[in-house]
Amino acid sequence: MPNTSARPKHGRRTRRRRREDPARNELVSSSLESAQQCLFNQDYGTAFVHYLLVLNLAPMFKDIARESFRFTLFKWTEELDSLGRIQDLFNCYEQALELFPADEVILNSMGEHLFRMGFRDEAAGHFHKALKLRPDYPEARENFYRVANWLVERWHFLMLNDHGRNRKYQQAIQKAVQSGCNTVLDIGTGTGILGMCAKKAGAADVFACELSKTMYELACEVVKANGMDSSIKILHMKSLEMEVPKDIPHRVSLVVTETVDAGLFGEGIIESVVHAWHHLLLPPQRGENEFQDQSATGRVIPAGATVFGMALESIEIRRHHRICVSEVGNLSIAAAGELRSPVSCSPEPDDSMEPYTTERLSRVPGGYKALTEPFTALDIDFNNVQELEGLSSREVQQIRLPVTREGELDALAVWFQLHLDEESSLSTGPKEDTCWEQAIYPVHSTDGFVLKPQDELIVEVSCKDAFLRLCSVAVLRDGREIHLDKSPKAQDSGTPVSNPNPEAELCSALASLQTDQIQTKDFCMLECSEMALLNNQDYHQSFSSALAKLIHRLRATCPDKERSGDSTDLSDLLYVLDVSEGFSLLSLMAAGHGHVKAYSSVEKKKQQEVLKRLARSNSVPEKHLEFWLNHTEDEHGMLKRPSREKLWSAIMLDCVETCGLIRQKLMEKASLARCLLEDGGSIFPVKIVVHGILVESDTLLLESAVQGQEATLGFNIAPFINQFTVPVHVFLDFSTLECKRLSEFVELFVLDLMDSTANYTDREVKVQATSAGRITAIPFWYHIYLDQEISVSTLSQNSHWKQAAVVLQQPVEVRAGDWVHLAVKLHKSAMSIAAHVERTPGPMEQ
Repeated sequence: MPNTSARPKHGRRTRRRRREDPARNELVSSSLESAQQCLFNQDYGTAFVHYLLVLNLAPMFKDIARESFRFTLFKWTEELDSLGRIQDLFNCYEQALELFPADEVILNSMGEHLFRMGFRDEAAGHFHKALKLRPDYPEARENFYRVANWLVERWHFLMLNDHGRNRKYQQAIQKAVQSGCNTVLDIGTGTGILGMCAKKAGAADVFACELSKTMYELACEVVKANGMDSSIKILHMKSLEMEVPKDIPHRVSLVVTETVDAGLFGEGIIESVVHAWHHLLLPPQRGENEFQDQSATGRVIPAGATVFGMALESIEIRRHHRICVSEVGNLSIAAAGELRSPVSCSPEPDDSMEPYTTERLSRVPGGYKALTEPFTALDIDFNNVQELEGLSSREVQQIRLPVTREGELDALAVWFQLHLDEESSLSTGPKEDTCWEQAIYPVHSTDGFVLKPQDELIVEVSCKDAFLRLCSVAVLRDGREIHLDKSPKAQDSGTPVSNPNPEAELCSALASLQTDQIQTKDFCMLECSEMALLNNQDYHQSFSSALAKLIHRLRATCPDKERSGDSTDLSDLLYVLDVSEGFSLLSLMAAGHGHVKAYSSVEKKKQQEVLKRLARSNSVPEKHLEFWLNHTEDEHGMLKRPSREKLWSAIMLDCVETCGLIRQKLMEKASLARCLLEDGGSIFPVKIVVHGILVESDTLLLESAVQGQEATLGFNIAPFINQFTVPVHVFLDFSTLECKRLSEFVELFVLDLMDSTANYTDREVKVQATSAGRITAIPFWYHIYLDQEISVSTLSQNSHWKQAAVVLQQPVEVRAGDWVHLAVKLHKSAMSIAAHVERTPGPMEQ
């Protein structure tokens, strides 16, 4: 029997029970009760303060109060967001994460706020943490995929998969290092591949800089995985902020960079190279002295570039940058004034405009027609600092281009040849197999202009603010100069090429100035996708027909609504709400049917003015068109009754993003919208049917992930950058996608916006392979049903929407006749598809 009187061992002392503090307990109890009462009264700010007090004083309540605390946090931060109290909003999230540092829901929600505010790196960090805590958390996964497209743009994958480009850069760097350039700076290192090429070539010191936090951290991981972290110093900063010896110990003999975009100068290569010559590089080689020590002089790779251009016709480019129709949904748009895309180039810089956009001309839907031969627009030497510094002050250069084919002038296309050294170069031309797109300078003439052989197109080239600017200014025809920015009448008359009388020229200039002032009053900027939407006549005609059917049916069932559309009594009118994103004419089309009071969600004042002008010119009474956001405190409260006494006859929802994805929170909006409809009312659209096809496409694989180590010169890069692989490829033009079709079109999914009981979250689909091959992706698009009979397709040739594709992680081999099982899931707006094959026995197996 143990010696019960033995002295206890001094191993672990028994804990003293914490003394109860009645005052503390009373404070916790009363604060918890107050928090719950404030929640009931929708006083979320006060409730949040009470919960903070309770959970700091009594952590044991965390598990019990977690859900209520989250709810309070989200409601209170919504209010702070609507009030513009952004710092207070983030302070609340930081306090919440101090209490719940491993709460994936709070981390994800804070990430969403950060992303909306433009803090993409920080947002990605929060989404990534949420996914680490809960890998199957669909909201965080969808958000991470969305932000990954911003942080690691898709061209990184294409560029790293471009073995030819990587090899040429490696050879040029190796040649330079072996000739004596043994200290290297890689500006805008990205994944670090060029810096690693320099180290592998034998450079003594290699430095690199990267501004993006995500890419900087990625480069550090890549360099470490390749065993070079001790010999390559990577700095998280802009090269323009670097100093010697603060950031690097000495000047370098070689700068390597690829900070160029489709327009060559758009990523700031001029500014960064000029700064490097003044502060980071050794002085350039003087003259042709072949015996000068290379380690004592500086040079840049690429050494220079030649810019080329040509005039072209392209219906696809035209419809995204200027209005091509005179009528939209039975509405004349003549009174709209000047509508212009945000891409417009002039010799003088304009911060509100982008000078060019980009397209891969080899994949433009409908193709393009070259109207001139390619011409040389510019030559630049990156090893001549005086030339670089004088670029912005160069005089505007006029180039005359002989027109070789008849066609409507839609744009100037630009590409370049990047001279890495005297022997090696890369071309970004439209006929090259390259990872590059071309720069597009659209022409904004409202009626367009048809060029004819024997014409000469006059193009102005300038580099104000270190951006390459190309403008089509005039056409020489039969000895007369026709200015492209003048009215059609002025174009018809033309101007003789000979010098006019100076006094007459002054009068003409003053008159032109007055005309320009009148025209710019009505100027309104629309996004390129909004321009394409206005040009989509089938879409608007379908909406007009479906609206007419609904209005006719509602009038027939309610004869008391058969009142004059001009009646001063608006109580019997049908109420229609359009909550489309951006600029939309649907509300005006509804009001144009008569007996309708329509509300538009257009927010920008200039766009509202356009709608008002169109309403007047189309005889729509002013009181029949209103702007809904003027009646709501914020856009979050957009879906509500028009008044206490009224419900909506129709609510038009914007269901599909231009990129080809279902809009976030669509089904939640539809659920709320159904509750706001009068008997017989309808949501537009009523249903969305998702269609798809099995394809084999190496292009989609190359644009989605780095494929092995061969393309990246043997460096281990793929596992790190492929963390940012997104399974759904967006902004896809299926009509020009290089692929092999392995099946017929198949229905994948149905979303019913009017009948929630008909919806599901996942579906099994069987599709038979029509050809043998590897299923690498499943492109998909939508048939949007405005009612049970009228629909529009996002795959149509004049659609303003692009398509999307699910890219399979592992390609699936199929034979003709095999049945492929697709497990299709839709969580909110995120589509996922898994595929496996049910084998059809071959002749020898039967």
